[in-house]
This record gives sequence, structure tokens and C-alpha cells, in this order.
Amino acid sequence: MGYRLHTLSPERNSPTGQIADREFVASYDDRDAVLDFVDGVDVVTFEFENVPALVSEIAESRGVPVRPSSRILHTAQDRLREKAVLSQAGLPVTPYRMVEEASDLYDAVDEIGFPAILKTSVFGYDGKGQLLLESKSQLGAARQIADGQPCVLEAFVEFSSELSLVAARGTDGSFAAYPLVENRHENHILDITIAPAPVESVLVQGARDLAQKLFELLDVVGVLCIEYFLLPDIQESPDAPNSVDISSDRFLINEIAPRPHNSGHWTIEGAATSQFEQQLRAVCGLKLGSTEQLCPAVMLNLLGDLWDEGEPNWPALYNYPAVNLHLYGKQEPRRGRKMGHLTVTGSSTEAALETGLAARAALRRS
Repeated sequence: MGYRLHTLSPERNSPTGQIADREFVASYDDRDAVLDFVDGVDVVTFEFENVPALVSEIAESRGVPVRPSSRILHTAQDRLREKAVLSQAGLPVTPYRMVEEASDLYDAVDEIGFPAILKTSVFGYDGKGQLLLESKSQLGAARQIADGQPCVLEAFVEFSSELSLVAARGTDGSFAAYPLVENRHENHILDITIAPAPVESVLVQGARDLAQKLFELLDVVGVLCIEYFLLPDIQESPDAPNSVDISSDRFLINEIAPRPHNSGHWTIEGAATSQFEQQLRAVCGLKLGSTEQLCPAVMLNLLGDLWDEGEPNWPALYNYPAVNLHLYGKQEPRRGRKMGHLTVTGSSTEAALETGLAARAALRRS
């Protein structure tokens, strides 16, 4: 699209650095390096939340816009801040209590009850820094997690499915949402995304309405993903009233990610504008692209476990012409690490999923 890309990362030859026009290799708190980086660009964005505030502060002090803003980055970096901002705005979140130190844990458990999930307030993702509490016998292990770091205790939610919605907002306030998708996890790590999610249109509209409210609340410029828990339909109960509004009342916001998201990777082949092009359009002040879905699509993650028996059998994918391979350029495959993904398009999500599962299985050498 004619733009030059500079990247700043503590690691040399990072996935982005491999394709960047200029790669800065330095710690995020190296003031001189950050100044050098900021002075060479017209706008700053980020691809994960755990970037120290120094980068945003320096950029803003030099008149270089940070999109999404440092305020959003600050909010998304900490689960407690995130939940407080959302709940204060009247957006639906899982019931929670703050655990600032280990001694707060017992009061929090008394209020939330069992089962509950204890999560570290920062640096937790893909199930890391989390513990499911089902009885008082686990409070000793929970205290070890909460000792010396703030945590949040969340009620365990019986949900019917996990959904997410990737959307974007431009500098002019325009809003564009991709289709609502279903996410399936294995060991707390996203395994499969199905686009579109097999839900009623009224639920799709409810998810979009919540997303637009959140985008406007935070004044988002850029791409952001909202992860939802979809609650069971209470109308299925014979005791439930017949006039229940299910457009948004069945959603809880699990978390937000102010960046292109794993569950939006299907858009590379499956949408008129990929989430990555949309991020560029948004942060550079261009008109947002169409979020129309071109065909049913499924995304399947490729984790480092796939390399346990050596290099995967990549030629096997040539037997599946509807399968698209994306490898991220990460140097070291580790168990549970996202190394790439497959996107499969088809006449239906069921057909695409069947093909994708067969293609991923064919990659294993045994």
C-alpha cells in the first residue's frame, strides 16, 4: 500500500523485523532508542499490549500519534483496570473481585464463591497466570499466585460458547465490524475459529451494538477485538418469560485486545479487507475497508507441539487446495506457542472445518 514500516522490538529478526524497512532492536525502556524510533515515523501502533508506557509517552511528547491511544493500552494491560472501566460504563463483565494482596483472597472467595478463577492482573494470556478454584483446599496454591502481585478473582461462568468480534474505528469516528465468530480452545489456547459463528442474527446485532458502544467509550482508533462469553438462552427454560431481550443480555465481555487478533486471522482470505490492512487504514487516517465476508472460513492454529517429531510435513498441504498456510517466522517452536495458522474456505463452515482438521493432521510426521 506504499507505506514504509519501522519496527521496535527487544529481539533481532522478529517476525515483523523480517519484513520491516528498518528494524530497531532495543528494550522498550531504552529512552534513546525509543526517541530514535519515534522520530523516524509518522504514527505508532503496537501488536501486543505489554509495551511499557514510556514508548507512548515519548511518541506523544514528540507529536507522533499513538493509535490506539496510550489510554487504551494502559487499560488493556491490566485486567483490573479493564474490568473497572467496562463495568463503570455499564458494559457486561463477569462478576469479579479485586485481590490486591494474598490476604484479600479469602474475602473475595466469600463474595464470589466456588467455582472461581484467579487470574494475575497483568501478563496473563493463553491460560498463563490462571488457576481454577473449586474448593477451599486450593486456597494455598492460590495464595502463592496472589502473593506479591495483584490479581482478580472472577466467577466461573457456565457459557454456551466463546465468541469474538473484531472491529475497527477510523480517525473520523467511522465504525466497521467483521462478522461475529466462534472460538474453540484447547488447554486455554485458541485452537479453531469458525467464521461466521452459528448464532441468530439478533445475537450478531447485539454483539455489534456492545462493540460500538465500547469503541466510542474508549475513543478507539484502530482495530480491537472483544472476546465474549455467550450465556445459555434462558428462554429454553419452561419457567422463563416469553419477552426476554436476547440481543445483548446474553453476552459477557471476557476481555479486550486493542490490536489485530488471532481470531481475526481468517480475514486474510475470507474478507474483502483483512484485519491487518484495516489496522493500517485506521491508524493512517484512511477510509475503512469493507468487512464483508467473502465465503465461509475456518482458522486453525499451528502450535509448537506440531514440531515434536521434527519439521512438519508441509508438502502434504498440496493435497488440500482450499487450505492456506501462514507461518509467522518465529525462530523457536515451543509447546503451546503459536507458530502459524491454516485458513480454509469452503461452501460451508462445516466443510471448511472438516478439510482443515484433515490438513492439519496430515502435517504430523509419525
